[in-house]
Amino acid sequence: MVTTIVLYGFFKEDILLPKDNNSIKIIPLGGQGELGKNMYAAEVYGDIFVMDAGLMFPEEEMLGIDAVIPDITYLMENRERVQGIFLSHGHEDHMGALAYILRYLNVPVYGTRLTTQLAKAKLLEDNYKASAEFIEVDPHDRLSFSKADVSFFRTNHSIPDSVGIVIHTAEGAIVYTGDFKFDQAAVDLYKPDIGTMAKIGEQGVLCLLSDSAGAENPGYTPSEAIVAKDMADAFYNASGRIIVVCFASNLNRIQHVFNAAALTRRKVAVAGKSLERVYETALTTGYLKVDEDIIIPISEINQYPDDEIVILSTGHQGEPITALQKMAKQTHKQVHIKAGDTVLIAASPLKGGEVILYKTIDLVYRAGAHVVSGRYRVHVSGHGSQEELKMMINLMKPKYLIPVHGEYRHLTAHAKVGVSANLAKENIMIAEKGDVIEIKNDKIRISGKVPAGNILIDGSGVGDVGNIVLRDRRLLSQDGILIVVVTLNRRDKSIAAGPEIISRGFVYVRESEKLMDESASQVTEIVKKAASGPAFDWSTLKQDIRDSLNQYLFEKTKRRPMIMPIIMEI
Repeated sequence: MVTTIVLYGFFKEDILLPKDNNSIKIIPLGGQGELGKNMYAAEVYGDIFVMDAGLMFPEEEMLGIDAVIPDITYLMENRERVQGIFLSHGHEDHMGALAYILRYLNVPVYGTRLTTQLAKAKLLEDNYKASAEFIEVDPHDRLSFSKADVSFFRTNHSIPDSVGIVIHTAEGAIVYTGDFKFDQAAVDLYKPDIGTMAKIGEQGVLCLLSDSAGAENPGYTPSEAIVAKDMADAFYNASGRIIVVCFASNLNRIQHVFNAAALTRRKVAVAGKSLERVYETALTTGYLKVDEDIIIPISEINQYPDDEIVILSTGHQGEPITALQKMAKQTHKQVHIKAGDTVLIAASPLKGGEVILYKTIDLVYRAGAHVVSGRYRVHVSGHGSQEELKMMINLMKPKYLIPVHGEYRHLTAHAKVGVSANLAKENIMIAEKGDVIEIKNDKIRISGKVPAGNILIDGSGVGDVGNIVLRDRRLLSQDGILIVVVTLNRRDKSIAAGPEIISRGFVYVRESEKLMDESASQVTEIVKKAASGPAFDWSTLKQDIRDSLNQYLFEKTKRRPMIMPIIMEI
């Protein structure tokens, strides 16, 4: 069955694009003004190179939504010019939308070994059945296309095989950093290729698209070496079971857990489908170094003493806090938190998830466990802080800077960092999703707009949930629903049965019988009045019922439930 995609963006007549192909254009399709959903198109003399294809976890008001992906209307309309999708690394906010995008955009996907393996595993998890062309690249490769060459350079992030992407044009290089930081104590698997970055800068960088997620943080992002030491100390000092929750794709953190478990002679059980997928892929490809003797199935944790067990867990789509909450509430399928457990939260909360995090920590304490905090640092960001952003700018020496991947405050902070690194203010472009940033005649400007917005994923539906459906879900969550059922006699339009009023999420019927009786009486009067008139109109009758009940119920309860009249004939 083919799912129809509904794209909520600008109408075609609103698309204002330069008519020539003699310029270079950068078009952010996602990742601007938001954390996640990273997708950037570089249009070089007509050819389009797409960098990353990420998803975003739904915000609090997106009720029932599983994920959010970029609007690819522009790419679909110009698919014959798209040369491929180039992935910077294997995190879902940079490659998680592939299963949906490849259904409508049949182009090659380029990525390093681990990134392509994780992307393939993600396609299987998302039930993607069509064929997809993955081309594995090495960070030292250089690919030739008709209008430009593409090369890569290693970066330091929380997952191995992360790379920056370089599109070589006649006017200079377009450099997309992906997510990065500069950890001076990084092990070989995570070391950035600073020498290659410097060479790219010496050869001439026209435009730098640089990660902005850590742009508000002064100084340097703390080293992963601190996390490794503090996690081992926390393991040594824990007397019972240890439960570690983290994002499924944070392989650096997962490696720290296995290393600390080996040092303290503990067994590790992995819980969570997303975590198992990433863990198994990294293990088979050699990007995770683990002694297989310390791995046990989650079903065997009760066969060992508590002080010999580590449970490594994540939740739906790799997000850890929901899984921890279920453990604390004793509703998790595999693990229940108990007195004496030590919990390590090795992840930052998603946007808007701070309240949920602190409520979850409270539940963990209620269950009798201890949460590691204070003097132990068991998590650091995978994004560079201000001094690291300056270092990237100084290595690349770009003519133009476009801050990417961040909310507007992050982009603005990154622009200020650029000015402090001696870039001219007029050469720094803060763009919105869908802006066409054109570089032509030694000038950078926004020259038009393409469709850009959110495509909502709900179950197997792609784009079939829009603003109206979300509005209805919000109304239902706030004041509930009132269903009015009336059966009419077809011959004379008299009431044969009802009105029956059903309340869900509005009032408790047994304690509101008078309110329900009065509402039923109003419906009866409206139906009788409509039946006695010269013409009987179904839609008018339903609207009259809605209007009358809406006013009455608001006067009595100060609530506005969704009112749904159902009229039947016999």
